[in-house]
Amino acid sequence: MTDVELVTAAELRLMQGLAQRVTAVRPELVNAEAMFGELAWNWGKGQAADDTGRPRRLWFSGDELVAWGWARLPHRVRRNDGSVKDNTEACLTYQVHPDHAGLIDEVIDWYDGTAAGIERTVMPSASDEAALKRWVAHGYETDSAALGDTGSWTQLNERHLTDLEQPVLPEGFSFRTADEAGPEAAVQAHLDAWAPSAYTADSYANVRRTPGYRGDLHILVEAPDGTMASSTIMWLDEANSTAEFEPVGTHPEYRRQGLARAMLLHGMHRARASGATHMTVACLGAPGHPRARGLYYGLGFRELSRDAPLVKAGGVG
Repeated sequence: MTDVELVTAAELRLMQGLAQRVTAVRPELVNAEAMFGELAWNWGKGQAADDTGRPRRLWFSGDELVAWGWARLPHRVRRNDGSVKDNTEACLTYQVHPDHAGLIDEVIDWYDGTAAGIERTVMPSASDEAALKRWVAHGYETDSAALGDTGSWTQLNERHLTDLEQPVLPEGFSFRTADEAGPEAAVQAHLDAWAPSAYTADSYANVRRTPGYRGDLHILVEAPDGTMASSTIMWLDEANSTAEFEPVGTHPEYRRQGLARAMLLHGMHRARASGATHMTVACLGAPGHPRARGLYYGLGFRELSRDAPLVKAGGVG
């Protein structure tokens, strides 16, 4: 089943289903970018990107998906300011159900074959000791650069939706949903927060069609001048009564005013009203990236799991 066609919406839903089943039994084993919400966000916005042809393979036990791998090969990303970013390495997002842990060797072999001759990276969960041993056995080593003070590994944070504070916005600011603000405002809010970015109106159109997206759980903060100063999307996993923030961003000119804190509190109240009892959010975990982690810790989140970044040099079999 390996090819370079787009992962279909039906396949994405199967992958999200596996994320839900792993979350139900061993949430600390859900890998980076393999969570219910992160899968939806990355798939949706990637439909309009330059690198959408990503090899993938799915493994089944009967009719049930029990493992998958989704590789990103070297590619060029064109951003909204006219610049380009060249990614020269391969990276893998994957998930294996713990009841089928032996499939990890097949996932690794598939990845090595797909990205042969290219530097390969992967970020399994640091809690998955059995999988980490198999990656090492296949020649993967700790990625020291990624683990540096300004490294790119992530940690997943969680909190229960009890004892929620009431959100407080500065005078003149107000909450909006994407349904209320409209597509143009939602796209501009993302571009302002994450510039330069490859995100486009087409990206957002595809995000809206993603399994799990709800416009009433896409929250924005409107400034007095009408600018959408902060935004986040919440992805509700009804099977586990949990919701995930992905992404979270604030316009540079409106930072340090408490907007993100108020928005996240408002979002958690809305998520709880929609049936969630538990909330998650990922952030960069390296010491040199303290801002988002400090925000989430100040809101009662605590680390659930973290990446264990690994790398294998190009040319190594």
